[in-house]
Amino acid sequence: MIENLPLHISLVFILTVVATLLLFFVTLKNSTSEKLKSKSTQIMIGLIVWIILQSVIALKGFYLNTHSLPPKFIFAIAPPILLIGILFATRLGRKFIDSLPLENITYTNVVRVPVELVLYALFFCNTIPQLMTFEGRNFDILAGITAPFIAYFSFSKNRIGRKWILIWNFISLGLLLNIVINAILSAPFPFQQFAFEQPNIAVFYFPFSLLPAFIVPVILFGHLVSIRQLINFKK
Repeated sequence: MIENLPLHISLVFILTVVATLLLFFVTLKNSTSEKLKSKSTQIMIGLIVWIILQSVIALKGFYLNTHSLPPKFIFAIAPPILLIGILFATRLGRKFIDSLPLENITYTNVVRVPVELVLYALFFCNTIPQLMTFEGRNFDILAGITAPFIAYFSFSKNRIGRKWILIWNFISLGLLLNIVINAILSAPFPFQQFAFEQPNIAVFYFPFSLLPAFIVPVILFGHLVSIRQLINFKK
């Protein structure tokens, strides 16, 4: 863990990880597929095992060696990205994707608000650069703030059409990719491009390593699922 970091910052982030996990579980339980509902607990166990594995790896300092090529951090981000790719590439995976409820997926984006607040706190603790906060190049908090309004007025009140939900998903996906790219290029990898005076080092430590290893993939998956469903609905 990061030395001399105020405990409440780590606790808030751990609670955010738990909230993301629970919101994803609710999404699974509200699936239109009875088979998926019956397997939701097994899926959650798998995710918990992944979270524990990544936590142990980070606590042992595995990701602190940033000079290798490819970076060791690929073991945090490659498996979930590969899994998402498999789900979209296979028939059973697409069936799973299409059974997930858009409303729950949209509400899950609220976790982006505490994430951004934690990042802001980490900036003041000199563990990430300013450009990774909403005072810099990161406007991802806007997706988290607007998510509950989009979900409520789209699905509960039917005031927002699917075209606008699709546009919101594309914009929010763009905001996510923006911060991911800036975070990667701000980390002390051999290909670092930004923030040499204060690189992005927080994500190499527990519990913040779970941001790229778990929270970001969940949000990315949610946007890709939503976009697929919304585009197919219009056909």
